Amino acid sequence: MKPPAFDYVVARTVDDAVEQLNKRGAGAKILAGGQSLTPMMNFRLVHPEALIDINRIKALDYITPQNGGLRIGALTRHRTIETAAAVREKLPVLAAAALEVGHLAIRNRGTFGGSLAHADPAAEFPMVVLALEASITTKSARGGRTIKAKDFFVSYLQSAVEDGEVVTEVTLPGLPPNTGWGFEELCRRPGDFALTAVCALVTLDGNKVKEARIAMGGVGPTALRAPAAEALLKGQALNQDTLKRAGEKAAEASDPSNDVHASADFRRHLVSVLTRRALQAAEKRATGR
Repeated sequence: MKPPAFDYVVARTVDDAVEQLNKRGAGAKILAGGQSLTPMMNFRLVHPEALIDINRIKALDYITPQNGGLRIGALTRHRTIETAAAVREKLPVLAAAALEVGHLAIRNRGTFGGSLAHADPAAEFPMVVLALEASITTKSARGGRTIKAKDFFVSYLQSAVEDGEVVTEVTLPGLPPNTGWGFEELCRRPGDFALTAVCALVTLDGNKVKEARIAMGGVGPTALRAPAAEALLKGQALNQDTLKRAGEKAAEASDPSNDVHASADFRRHLVSVLTRRALQAAEKRATGR
């Protein structure tokens, strides 16, 4: 299939992109990797009047360590995040998630900011930035603003990015000492969207959980946190009973739907199982095992 007709504009600076968005109004869309937008256009699911191509804005392609965490430009490719030494050192869970995104050809073109702005609840990056409590910076003709990840994902394929705004940067705070991570997902074939995915972060104080974060993908209109499961784990040792109850609480926090790929009940079951596995992996990494 072919997309509807559109104007094509190349932006060479962020200010240029913002000017073009402001000039063309709600009918304009940003084109970065195009791995989500192009198929949607070909299927006539979206009908942009103009595409503002930002691929030549080198100022949006970077990974910079900061205060134990990272600042990542919106145009940074998935493959770069997957392989960057700074990501593997500071936030290896992000590199692990990047490895699960689609196929290599997609990771070579897809962009970090684009994945977040697309806000697919089954995608890996929205779930991970939610667990990492990241913030997303945007710029428009009205100026810049920073949005916390918990406020960024609004509904299915809907983010807090407004007309005329372009995502410019993602800031990911560093993790406390003695923190481990686990990332688990189940998909029918390599490269498919996950039926369910779970990201867990665990900070230990001795053999007890000081802090836990659990984020889930593919089981609601957005990526979700599991606050009741996180609260249950605080101050507890991660034994089989605690893991089981945490998995059950996470499943209760999910909001999956029935579709051709899996039933809601099956996805809830997956949340419970994958949460236990992710927590176990996080504990092992936190203790150096």
